Amino acid sequence: MLRVLTLATLFPDASRPTFGGFVERQTLGLATRADVQLEVVAPIGMPPWPLNRHSHYRRFAEIPETEVWKDIIVHRPKFRLVPRVGGPMAPAAIAKALLPLLHKIRERFAFDIIDAEFFYPDGPAAMRLAEALNLPFSVKARGADIHYWGKRAGCASQVLQAGKRAGGLLAVSEAIKRDMTALGMAADTITVHYTGIDKDRFHPVDRAAAKEALGISGPLIVTTGALIPRKGQALVIEALRQIPDANLWCIGEGANRPALEKLARDLGLSERVHLPGNLPHEEVAEMVAAADVMALPSASEGLANAWVEALACGTPIVISDAGGAAELLDRAEAGAIVERDPSAIATAIRSILSNPPNQQAVRSTVDKFSWERNGDALFRHLSGLVERQ
Repeated sequence: MLRVLTLATLFPDASRPTFGGFVERQTLGLATRADVQLEVVAPIGMPPWPLNRHSHYRRFAEIPETEVWKDIIVHRPKFRLVPRVGGPMAPAAIAKALLPLLHKIRERFAFDIIDAEFFYPDGPAAMRLAEALNLPFSVKARGADIHYWGKRAGCASQVLQAGKRAGGLLAVSEAIKRDMTALGMAADTITVHYTGIDKDRFHPVDRAAAKEALGISGPLIVTTGALIPRKGQALVIEALRQIPDANLWCIGEGANRPALEKLARDLGLSERVHLPGNLPHEEVAEMVAAADVMALPSASEGLANAWVEALACGTPIVISDAGGAAELLDRAEAGAIVERDPSAIATAIRSILSNPPNQQAVRSTVDKFSWERNGDALFRHLSGLVERQ
């Protein structure tokens, strides 16, 4: 029996049901194995008074410190967070808040390993906790945790330290593995761990009927991801000027929403650009399956779940050469890798719209992705670290 404590600052709760959904899905898959016992610690950062009265943080006040979330025991302790400037202090603050809790948990659940689900701040926090408890730990790199935190002053050294002290590391793509080794982590400690995909939820549909059910006519382009500059929604909005009659739905929420709304107004595209916010997973799947193209020209990625989900729906993608893009787009039917330029994005989208690929041919791109494979690989990785301890 493998006993796992999953540490994840990206994990859903009642106030954020879609937050860190990819971490949740991976964790659920591992937890359902008969040879695994698992609990989750999902710490929540709270600033000191009076900042904790801000609406962004006030919503966390009612979240229970321990609950059963989709049949998994999830602990949600609070730790001291200093907004904007507190990034370098976060791992130590998390470890300080969690260590007494982990001692208490171990009195009834003697977990064998700490599995950190994001490299920062989870990784350095897991390092401190694992060393205090004399346990092995693993850290998974997903993209921004390496590309942003791995280069930020006060944080980069902690990322590297955690990477060197971990029993083993995971990377969502070969590209992220290369980026990790470039920071100084040993390649032989890093295992590429591709995401899974729910192919029952994300699957091809009759696009015309799906659009009609959604009240949409004409070509449909979607983006899925946080509304932040790195994801490149602004580039897709600018590209829309060169794609007559198409509608763009930017699914997600984030700080860049006002700028995107203003850009759409300034370009006279407000009637064709829609920002519905975060949607339940089922509605995201329906929208992506109905779309003719999913566009996501990110500045950086690991191997985006949004890419895999779109392809599973038979929807071709137009993406930038970020992270594991070339590992995924291995056939013409799947879409195109383009420069982060509105004209290049528009040209690729128009090409797909003029000659739509077969949906099943697009879907076959992700035959190698499944949550079963993901769970089996994670089990082997964690079990191996425990055996070597």
